Amino acid sequence: MFEEMRSRRAARRITPGDGRPLKRFRWWQLPYRSLFHLRPAASGTGRADYTVDVRRGQDQTSSQARADLYLDGRHHARSRLPAAFPVPGGIIEVRLSKFGLRRCHYVTAEGTERPLVPDRDSAEGRRARFDRAHPALSRGIGTLSLTVLLVALAVLAGQLAERLTGIPAVAARTGTFTTPVHLPVWGNVALTLVTLAAGTERALRLRYSRLLDGVAG
Repeated sequence: MFEEMRSRRAARRITPGDGRPLKRFRWWQLPYRSLFHLRPAASGTGRADYTVDVRRGQDQTSSQARADLYLDGRHHARSRLPAAFPVPGGIIEVRLSKFGLRRCHYVTAEGTERPLVPDRDSAEGRRARFDRAHPALSRGIGTLSLTVLLVALAVLAGQLAERLTGIPAVAARTGTFTTPVHLPVWGNVALTLVTLAAGTERALRLRYSRLLDGVAG
């Protein structure tokens, strides 16, 4: 029942495409454009070739946030985000996070899912090529990104706990808490910047955790 309601809501967000051709990816679009492909050999879509074109940095809660679907290089459909495009054998789900793409997956009717393949010229595609060429270094970068977000979460939790227990009514019931980490202004700025970099790196690999990427973002 819930899945049917969600499918109906997703369908209402979709409008037909206008048939315009898909524009190739340009290097200057690296900071804001994501392009993902669902090739026929990797899906049950017959001979059809689907492409998702979405701009990163959109506010997904806004009615203006959109994703576009192309079929064999022609504009097939547009949807407000989060999007669920029906295709033969399943749907293509597209969701954004604060750092980039949270999800761009093909989900079959049986529930099996797989991520779409990023365009080789996009930021996600370049990150995927780097992973294949330098797997050990790539894993190290991924571990570093995860560590940065864990540290940022711990600092944020400590600061929040200190502020909450500074409220007299709360302190009377729980006592006060003093965070062991007090960052100067430049330290908070630096932590924010490295957190943004870590979250972006994870988004390029379609990695998302509600706790880490949601809260730290």
